[in-house]
Amino acid sequence: MQYFVGIVPPTDYKERIVEFQKRWQSNRTWEVAEPHITVKAQSGLGDDLRWLESIKRTCASFPRFTVSIDQPKTFGEAVAYLSVESSEIHDFHERLVEAVSPPPEVMKQYMEMERFIPHLTLGQTHWGMSSEEISEMRSFASITLFPFPTFSVDFIRVFQEIEKNTYILFEDIDLA
Repeated sequence: MQYFVGIVPPTDYKERIVEFQKRWQSNRTWEVAEPHITVKAQSGLGDDLRWLESIKRTCASFPRFTVSIDQPKTFGEAVAYLSVESSEIHDFHERLVEAVSPPPEVMKQYMEMERFIPHLTLGQTHWGMSSEEISEMRSFASITLFPFPTFSVDFIRVFQEIEKNTYILFEDIDLA
C-alpha cells in the first residue's frame, strides 16, 4: 500500500471542485482521491508505518498557516490545476520530506524538494482526459471556481491507497 500527505480545502469548496470535475465524463481524478494539495508524495511512505511518527513530530512543531487557492494553470497539456499561494507551504513540504528521508532518486520521481509546485489537481490525461479537455477545463475553472478561497491549514490528511489508484482518509494530524 502507498500513502501520501495532503491539505484539504474547506468542505464547501471541495464539493464545488468535485462537482466541477464531474462535468467531464472522461475525468476520473475525483475517483482517485478527494480534492487536496499534496505536501508529501508517496516516496518513503510505505507499509512500514515508522514514517508516520516522524510526520506527526513535524506537524506538532509546525505552526498553522494560511494558503490561498489561485488561478487555474496547466502542466503542459497533461494536467489542469488550481495554483496555490502560501509563504509557508514550501518550508512545510521540505520539513516533511526531511522527516521521512526518502532516497534522492525517488524524491526526484515524485517532484519533491526544489521541484515541488503546490497545486490542487482538477484533471489530467493520466486519469482519462484529453489534452483538449485539459485546456477547456483550465478556461472554465477561472469562471466556475471563482472566487478562490484563502483558508487556514490547521491539520494535514494522510491518505491511504486501498486499491490501485483509490486513496481514502487514513488519519488527520493537527499542526501546532
